Amino acid sequence: MHRLWRIGLVLTVGVALPAKGEPFLPQSDQQALERLPFAANDPVIRELRELRGRLKAEPDNLPLALKLARAYLELGRTTGDPRYAGYAEAALGPWWELERPPPDVLLLRAALRQRSHQFDAALADLAGVLQADPRSAQARLMRATVLQVVGDYGAARQECLALRGLTRELVWTVCLASVDGATGRLRESYERLRTALDRGPGAQPEIRAWALTGLAEMAARADLPESANAHFREALALDATDPYLLAAFADFLLDQDRPQEAAALLRDSTRIDPLLLRFALALRALHAPELAARVGELRDRFEASRRRGDRVHLREEARFTLHLLDDPPAALKLATENWRVQKEPADIRILLEAALAARDGAQLDAAKAWLKSAGLEDVQINRILSATIPPN
Repeated sequence: MHRLWRIGLVLTVGVALPAKGEPFLPQSDQQALERLPFAANDPVIRELRELRGRLKAEPDNLPLALKLARAYLELGRTTGDPRYAGYAEAALGPWWELERPPPDVLLLRAALRQRSHQFDAALADLAGVLQADPRSAQARLMRATVLQVVGDYGAARQECLALRGLTRELVWTVCLASVDGATGRLRESYERLRTALDRGPGAQPEIRAWALTGLAEMAARADLPESANAHFREALALDATDPYLLAAFADFLLDQDRPQEAAALLRDSTRIDPLLLRFALALRALHAPELAARVGELRDRFEASRRRGDRVHLREEARFTLHLLDDPPAALKLATENWRVQKEPADIRILLEAALAARDGAQLDAAKAWLKSAGLEDVQINRILSATIPPN
């Protein structure tokens, strides 16, 4: 689960492509196929149904299609269900394959493509948006985030700087602090963002929660656990269901040897694969009898992802394989495949952990070289680096 998930809060955009694969046949009429997060009469579902009906009657109504697509994408972000992104793509169908789609369609298409790790295609779409409107703050912010995820920090920083004058101070400061905080200016970036947050008390709750999450992550990496804990809890008070926030806070709790709190945080959110992984890691630390069933569930989910060609959660699968299956060589293979695509602190961390466990000195040296060039500061990564590869 990378930071692009969180961009949905600012842009109302988000997740993956529709799943494909062989149909599942229930063994009996009584077998539950899935427990849905919404009842049929839920206001959100009623509104979607109404919008869908109107679009069916007016298939060329672009504003209506955009409204429906954004609603599906936000629902997909909050529930972690990739099917809603497929529904969003379907809503934009008449414009999807045009040689020059409208900029709003390009923006949403970029969001879908980045979620499926088609980062080059997403960047091309965002370039099209910016060609039509160089002042599109949404495109600048998403482009900055994509570039950071793939490790192009210089270009990402330029996009953050370009946001000044296009959007409020807190938004562009979160962007800039995220890049600078990963490239050797961690404490400076943390203080800059904290000051901007104090200056903008009237920011929308979702923007404020986004900024607080960034502060919490930087504080955790800077070995300021009390500050990190406070920022995470303040963010949760604003948005208690955001998957990215829940995952980041759970990781922090696990690193702080607080698995009981991590398990309590996630127990009702295990529909989302990355959150189920962290729940299982908490159960392992607690030696809970429930662990075996949860490991089996994760195994089935990752296998289903492989069957449909979805490799979005390679980082999570590498963590699962290393820490819950105890298979370092397989975990290193997954972590290396993931590293080719995205380069966030969590990506280099699982790569280092897997290389160390697999006794792969060459991969460990390559990871160390990247860390030195990037200037990433992270207390947990430093602790991993303090270990040595045991003899063969």
